Amino acid sequence: MAAPSPSPSSPLPWLLMLLSVTTGLVDATSVLGLDKVFTANMTGNIVFLGFAAAGTPGFDVAPYLVAIVAFLTGALVGGRTGQAHAGRPMRHWLLVAACIEAGLLWAAAGLAWLREGGAAGHAAFYGIILLTALAMGFRNATIRQLKVPDLTTTVLTLTLTGLAADSRLAGGANPNWGRRIGSVAAIFAGAAIGATLVLNGGLAAPLLLAGALGLVGTAACALHPESANPARA
Repeated sequence: MAAPSPSPSSPLPWLLMLLSVTTGLVDATSVLGLDKVFTANMTGNIVFLGFAAAGTPGFDVAPYLVAIVAFLTGALVGGRTGQAHAGRPMRHWLLVAACIEAGLLWAAAGLAWLREGGAAGHAAFYGIILLTALAMGFRNATIRQLKVPDLTTTVLTLTLTGLAADSRLAGGANPNWGRRIGSVAAIFAGAAIGATLVLNGGLAAPLLLAGALGLVGTAACALHPESANPARA
């Protein structure tokens, strides 16, 4: 599955930039509020799982395993959802994906609200990890199928590498430098906003905001004429 190649006027890159902001919001929630668990970026969880396996104090196996398994499950469902929309207008696929992601994030926000009220503490802890990792796995599978260069919405290692390795200083043509810098800035901004919300209002607020931004941004993107083009298998 793939979206049609975006034209210079396509709103798709702007949507993915907005979704990069939500990545920062989600990871701020999970890292600051759920004992150093990443639910948008799995590299950190694999590293922390290794620490836990070695018996390092402060690192438990279970939260990282839950996050990784949930992420993989979300990615599986996201891949199947994309395949099911092959040949249909891209806006249908994007809106379905946005509704699923927002619903999962808002359900996690509800659990966060219950947890902060003293209800279902341990179950809510794992429930938030499960729901947010499902949402981010689903998101990553969808973005992967869209195939928009330099806008993965969650991972910045290759983006930063490209900024340096493809720069004019390195003898390159510096392609997509605006997207790359924008992607870094978007995740940075989302993390800063998310941290502020977590520290001042708890975990529910950034999750509610992340779901709303993704849904509203996708709805705006769906209004663009290019969103009527069929998604390709």
